Amino acid sequence: MRFSVLLPTRNGGKFLRTCIGAILDQPYREFELVVSDNANTDETPQILRSFHDPRLKVLRLDPFVNVTENWNNALRASQGDYFVMMGDDDYLLPNYFANLERELEQFGCPDVIGYNAYSFVCPGTMDHESTAYYGDPYFQPPDERFEREGELPPSFRREIVRDMFRFINHFPMNMQMFLVSRAAADRIRGGVFQPPFPDHFAVNALLLDARRFVFLPRHFHVVVGVTPKSFGYYFFNGHQQQGLRYLSIDTRFQGRLPGDEIINATRVWLDLLKRTYPDRLVGSTVSRPHYLQMQLRAWILEYRLGKLPIEGLLARLGRISLPEWPRVVGSLLVKLTPRRLARVLRRGPSRNKLRASLGTLRPIQNVLDIGEFARWIGERRA
Repeated sequence: MRFSVLLPTRNGGKFLRTCIGAILDQPYREFELVVSDNANTDETPQILRSFHDPRLKVLRLDPFVNVTENWNNALRASQGDYFVMMGDDDYLLPNYFANLERELEQFGCPDVIGYNAYSFVCPGTMDHESTAYYGDPYFQPPDERFEREGELPPSFRREIVRDMFRFINHFPMNMQMFLVSRAAADRIRGGVFQPPFPDHFAVNALLLDARRFVFLPRHFHVVVGVTPKSFGYYFFNGHQQQGLRYLSIDTRFQGRLPGDEIINATRVWLDLLKRTYPDRLVGSTVSRPHYLQMQLRAWILEYRLGKLPIEGLLARLGRISLPEWPRVVGSLLVKLTPRRLARVLRRGPSRNKLRASLGTLRPIQNVLDIGEFARWIGERRA
């Protein structure tokens, strides 16, 4: 078997039919679609039974398991030489396998091929608006080094990972944007998918451990969806704890602060990555000052968007100890004039974290779902 598409799903039936249809409509034959039904209580089982295709393999989990185990369940049951992970609200663009086959041949079958994507925010996701939004591209290269197509040198890959220990993220961490060889995944110490965010751990472990890692920033093969059942919906609409429960994610650690749970989860998997690869990460430790700076920015953003009252902001500021403050704000005070401070603390008209965080999103009219968006993209590219 050449390719495996892994599709772990948890009550995503509303979007599942479109996602599966986009995969099984691919004319390529040497692939399998492995769906891990994580004790779904919605229409998912009925939707899965409606497809009759020998390339589809359905696994039923009961009782419910956490997100990482659901991913691993799909991976264990797959047989492809290469695999890609999909969410039930994502979309595989036409000719995905044929395009990736050509790229594998061009680059001599590397361990990993990464590529760019579009993003699509489903109507009803942002402030319950009826308008859809999209990003083109999903990944904005931070500098010219990320714009080059081809193999990433090991030294550069280590630099990308080491920057993560200062909470500086240069690189996409969505598994939909990577085709991974089974051989490379099997070499990851302790397994390629580990909690709390299995995609974040996997991408960084592969950056450290893959023998050859190719990235193609101008190649678009998938649409990454954000819907009311995505973690992004919970995160950007101020329901982070509900999102953590939905994914069964634990972000507890000593010294944890309330605020942005993606930052807290990052701290957890960075500690795990360091324990897993101490020989590759000599001298790299999670930066407490940078962690505090990231949470401070998150608190101020929540305040500006009206999600955190002033007394709540002050209470959180009190969680940072006096000895920590100079290291947290030292570099910021150099540039922070009274006028800039007033602008930072001013509440803006936008009430949505997604709109504030992803300024590249653009509205798209008369598009109701990700399938329609993919067809619109196809017409533009034709």
